Amino acid sequence: MRPEASGVGTKSEKPSSIDVSRVDEALLADLLANTTELLSLYNRDFRLTHYAARLKGLYGDAVVPGAAIWEIYPSFLDTRCRDEFLRVFQGGSAASIELPRSSGEAPRSVFVFGTANGVGIIESQGQGGRSAAEEQEHLILLHQATHDVLTGLQNRRRFGERLQEALAAIGGPKPKAALLQIDLDDFKSVNDTLGHGAGDTLLQLAAGRIRDALQDGESAYRYAGDEFAVIQLGKEQPVEAERLAGTLVKAFKDPFVINGIPVFVGSSIGIAFGPEHGTDGEQLMKAADIALYAAKTDGRGCARTFNRSMLLLLEQRENLRRSLRTALERGELYIEYQPLIRPPSSVIGFEALLRWRHPEIGIIPPSVFIPIAEADGLMDEIGRWVLEQACRQALAWPSWLTVAVNLSPAQFLSGSLTDTVAQIIDAVGIRADRIELEITETVLLEKTIDNIDTLNTLNVLGIRISLDDFGTYYSSLSYLKNFPFDTLKIDQYFIKDLEIDLKSQTIVRSIIKLAHGLGISVTAEGVETSAQARWLVEEHCDCLQGNFLGVPLGAEATSDFIRRSPSKGGRALEESNRAL
Repeated sequence: MRPEASGVGTKSEKPSSIDVSRVDEALLADLLANTTELLSLYNRDFRLTHYAARLKGLYGDAVVPGAAIWEIYPSFLDTRCRDEFLRVFQGGSAASIELPRSSGEAPRSVFVFGTANGVGIIESQGQGGRSAAEEQEHLILLHQATHDVLTGLQNRRRFGERLQEALAAIGGPKPKAALLQIDLDDFKSVNDTLGHGAGDTLLQLAAGRIRDALQDGESAYRYAGDEFAVIQLGKEQPVEAERLAGTLVKAFKDPFVINGIPVFVGSSIGIAFGPEHGTDGEQLMKAADIALYAAKTDGRGCARTFNRSMLLLLEQRENLRRSLRTALERGELYIEYQPLIRPPSSVIGFEALLRWRHPEIGIIPPSVFIPIAEADGLMDEIGRWVLEQACRQALAWPSWLTVAVNLSPAQFLSGSLTDTVAQIIDAVGIRADRIELEITETVLLEKTIDNIDTLNTLNVLGIRISLDDFGTYYSSLSYLKNFPFDTLKIDQYFIKDLEIDLKSQTIVRSIIKLAHGLGISVTAEGVETSAQARWLVEEHCDCLQGNFLGVPLGAEATSDFIRRSPSKGGRALEESNRAL
């Protein structure tokens, strides 16, 4: 009998009482080996996938993986049995079905219940249906205790148990175990912008992609929040772990569609091997976490395998984190000011640049310590200090000079930025139009309405707004239409090869013309040569900044720079102008 001939072939989506496909294979094997019930499980093609040892003993060679359900239970060809079976298969509630019997044969019945992957059958021979129902309940409770309710993956508790079992089984010539820790990139932004319901849907879809990538010997777990894990056993390493990690990273490149909205969320993966990187679960998890951190640090959307140098870097970072918490009160943070030059020779202001002089290590680059400050929630306090110090310093300059201060994305999205700025203006007594706040495009990717409100409020206060590093992120023209920018700052990436690269010239020229058409001024960052300066002046760039025109200066040195007439930067620019 073929499924299509019998009508057994409808594959509609349906709710199920239990997703047997997600039950841990080891637990299911144990149950099937020890149960006294005649339990068997079938997929959506009505083929046998799992069965109790006792069923094999009863039906012999008919019970083999892949056998059709009607080969074991020919009674399902009978119209009455088939109709009741199909009702359960297509989403109906579980039911006991009396099987036809010959004269003198003992009564037989089967308890049929739906699963996410097909159906399950528990046969009862002259016992009634009570033990069958109890057996199904046993299976359901076992699944609930070991699996995550939201995603259906095995849960944290089961992860810990299986990791210890995997490590304990390693020995002799057996391949080592691999642990892959998986973290979703930018998951928080989905929760913040689309809501927690969308976040839950994303976790379910992500779990599905992870599950689809698995092969034999690989099991997936939802560890916590948006963190997942895969344990890989019996594989050639490190080749197989790296293969799986690459498959998972690639699987997350495609968008997730939630409520009709495409959402891009990548995956970062840390890989560790036992017993090489840990002989117990806690050690191996720590190694995988460190490798995961390295993947995040290296740009996310990639996989990294643990090595000892990662541990050293992490320890150094932790030392910096502890030191940074007290750096402000110890006076280790300070500000330098880089001149902003308007052609032909005018100093129009300075950009405030935060610096950290560690008492033991020395100068630590902002690219190292600012991400730490953001991650630890320190940027509000540090950012407020920078803005207040810069405003107070500007009071020592002529009143026409401005001060530009960079805002961290974490600081901008804190919700208290406008109040902080207004309070500092009042406390210092500086005119608002002497302050320029620089933001990057990353702060515009979330909470668009809030961003517009914040920028408009700052604009109403009279503060100038600058879009920093333009051209290096998304550079959406909608930003220029929807946000009140006064200045675009062209990133130094496009300036460094401006003399020889025609593409850079075309891009910079286009940005200048676009900005001027919108009434926005343009500042070029990273001007290091006279040729770069000449080209930018010729293309009517409004303002230049870079070491060729003036290096970052301490607070006292700015006054000396201003007193020079013409200034160092002005002289350099005048010389470039004369060479045109």
